[in-house]
Amino acid sequence: MASLSARFLTPPLSHTAPSSSARPRTRLFVGPPKVAQPVDAGRLEPRVEERDGYYVLKEKFRQGINPSEKVKIEREPMKLFMENGIEELAKLSMEEIDKEKSNKDDIDVRLKWLGLFHRRKHHYGRFMMRLKLPNGVTTSAQTRYLASVIKKYGKDGCADVTTRQNWQIRGVELRDVPEILKGLAEVGLTCLQSGMDNVRNPVGNPLAGIDPDEIVDTRPYTNLLSQFITSNFRGNPDLTNLPRKWNVCVVGSHDLYEHPHINDLAYMPAMKDGRFGFNLLVGGFFSPKRCAEAIPLDAWVSADDVVPLCKAVLETYRDLGFRGNRQKTRMMWLIDELGIEGFRSEVVKRMPHQWLERESSEDLVKKQWERRDYFGVHPQKQEGFSYVGLHIPVGRVQEDDMDELAHLADIYGSGELRLTVEQNIIIPNIENSKIEALLKEPLLKDRFSPEPPLLMKGLVACTGNQFCGQAIIETKARALKVTEEVQRLVSVTRPVRMHWTGCPNTCGQVQVADIGFMGCMTRDENGKVCEGADVFVGGRVGSDSHLGDVYKKSVPCKDLVPLVVDILVKQFWSCTQGEGRHGGLVHQVNMFVLVSLQTWRGWNSSFWKQK
Repeated sequence: MASLSARFLTPPLSHTAPSSSARPRTRLFVGPPKVAQPVDAGRLEPRVEERDGYYVLKEKFRQGINPSEKVKIEREPMKLFMENGIEELAKLSMEEIDKEKSNKDDIDVRLKWLGLFHRRKHHYGRFMMRLKLPNGVTTSAQTRYLASVIKKYGKDGCADVTTRQNWQIRGVELRDVPEILKGLAEVGLTCLQSGMDNVRNPVGNPLAGIDPDEIVDTRPYTNLLSQFITSNFRGNPDLTNLPRKWNVCVVGSHDLYEHPHINDLAYMPAMKDGRFGFNLLVGGFFSPKRCAEAIPLDAWVSADDVVPLCKAVLETYRDLGFRGNRQKTRMMWLIDELGIEGFRSEVVKRMPHQWLERESSEDLVKKQWERRDYFGVHPQKQEGFSYVGLHIPVGRVQEDDMDELAHLADIYGSGELRLTVEQNIIIPNIENSKIEALLKEPLLKDRFSPEPPLLMKGLVACTGNQFCGQAIIETKARALKVTEEVQRLVSVTRPVRMHWTGCPNTCGQVQVADIGFMGCMTRDENGKVCEGADVFVGGRVGSDSHLGDVYKKSVPCKDLVPLVVDILVKQFWSCTQGEGRHGGLVHQVNMFVLVSLQTWRGWNSSFWKQK
């Protein structure tokens, strides 16, 4: 790429830019923050070098590396795409592949660089394919094509909306992959560099360009980042040998729909000396051993330097990141080691002019802002048009659903769909005269309601052990069942965000939920091994974000309904009358729980007597 600087006109702002202090420093870690030690100059030597167009780990740094690094050294994963290795691999049967270790590593590890995840444990020979969908924007043609792919795989074929505004399709067989890749390219999609040690889907405001209250349209930035990261779908080997996965988002809304505090790099809109640009947060991540919120880099970039800054941060991480224990390879561990100023100085070295401005105090995100609900009908900034937010229960869609969504987007809108990080879908650009007819459509009546029950609105669930070999428990069906049962016992006046994740990898992001459930194995009252969950309470999203705490560990799944009722009544309802242990959570959602106390007390009493 000859130049990494792209010109942007200063975007129109929807309000007067406020002058405020820098973003408050949120809690950084679960546990005390790390203190950086002095770094030896030798530690700042890049650990990778370019060979034959690909970046590889230098010989001197290969001692103590993790198994995934060894797989990358043995054979460059991107060659499966950039040198047509997938064509030959797809001709082999699974039995032939499993006879040779390197081919088996291709299937189980290297294909993740193409966004293909083998479901060996539960669906041998079947793959999940993860797309790149910057800002969650997709077209009806793309949606129909994905529907046609999963249709051929019968009961194994389905799709999910992910927590990164993305599509994942399931049931794919290896022999079909070369043809699927061609079809994706024809409709303007790619699955390239969407798994393993690569940059995940760039997240932006799902209401970008249509929201009357938006700060900036994030689509140009997320598109540019995605094009840079994949080199316009050709593959970008400069960025495919990171120490671990890496997340990025561009914030365009006061609502912080983009969840910047859990991204490795977040662009926060801010003015500086009359120029529009972004303050930067770095290092947010989840893992089984540690979770951390993003912290300020004390840096501001203009709109023109969004990509150069991203490149500099990624190269710093690529060059210096730890490659030993996979649980200590996310970027925040490097920030801990170098210190934020040390990390910043390494980023500066990799900027085009080796210069980076300090953070601006003119943050454009309003701190005192109540997060808006995008479900239902809402007016757009374009006069005479509205968007409609639809609830997709735990993000799961079937082939017929996808076809019908594409049809509705064409008939009533502009042929566009928007995916959200809460696993829901928005249909934008609907003429107001067509709204009434759209709301009468059977799909909205029977499957994807624009006005879901309050406890369903914030429900999120990872794949679970139906498809994922790492998940300990089933999540999607159980999340729906538990929520439905709780709804029969408790009424709330505001949504409660409940997240489910099948294992400690926490793809379901339970730490940011009001109430979170992390799958585990436990024992019931008779000592019998059963599926269970560690329950988290108190996570927040927004400008006052922080991670939740463990409320109760190893709860059998069959006991979750009374426990959730207990949490809602004791932790939410009682705290509205005064600050309790999680009083801040209650203040955030401004919720009052209504429950048949006679029914609840009777059930609650009998439940806890059994304990």
